[in-house]
Amino acid sequence: MIVYDSLQTNELEQVNNEVLEGKSALEVIRWAYSEYGDDLVYACSFGAEGIVLIDLISQVKPDATIAFLDTQFHFKETYDVIDAVRDKYPELNIKMVKPELSPKQQAAQEGERLWETDPDRCCSIRKLQPLENELSQYGAWMSGLRRSQSLTRRNTQFVNEDNRFESIKICPLIHWTWDDIWAYIEDNDLPYNDLHEQNYPSIGCVQCTAKVLEGEDLRSGRWTGSGKTECGLHR
Repeated sequence: MIVYDSLQTNELEQVNNEVLEGKSALEVIRWAYSEYGDDLVYACSFGAEGIVLIDLISQVKPDATIAFLDTQFHFKETYDVIDAVRDKYPELNIKMVKPELSPKQQAAQEGERLWETDPDRCCSIRKLQPLENELSQYGAWMSGLRRSQSLTRRNTQFVNEDNRFESIKICPLIHWTWDDIWAYIEDNDLPYNDLHEQNYPSIGCVQCTAKVLEGEDLRSGRWTGSGKTECGLHR
């Protein structure tokens, strides 16, 4: 098992280039749970990629732990799809991970509309700190990152050293395209966020998510006009 604290330089290369090279997403997930078992958590945003990963994970470990960063600023449609997933996969352990500060407490402490005045600080309070606390309980975590999502993700491997959270990050969908994701959802009749049908390919908090115009990058609707492209989870 690859452990962050004792990670050797060649371990990641060996597992990515020899053990997992050419493997399917399902095979990567089987490898991940065979290695880490209950010491692996999937941090899921319940976007389209998340729905695909949940279905694949359920085929390997029906009682897997799924952590959702409940910033308390999400769209109603996001909570609706979580309810639909609970109904479809009743054995899954879905944890709603919340920040220490409520929205009212944040406004009182940091000022109103922090997502506008300092979006990085808002993400730190409502996403980064809660995820850091959650991931500290596990040896590895899973993510739905795909290489084609953005330039910042094009070098993502199946198994990655995550220095931000001092963990091992596993990304089974790195070779999937947006069309692959939707073909899988449609072929398997999976529930998904209704906002995807309204030009929201990437969905985060209400205040920081906008529709994407035709021809724009799939993540261009996140933090529009701020120069910010990532919340910091995948640095």
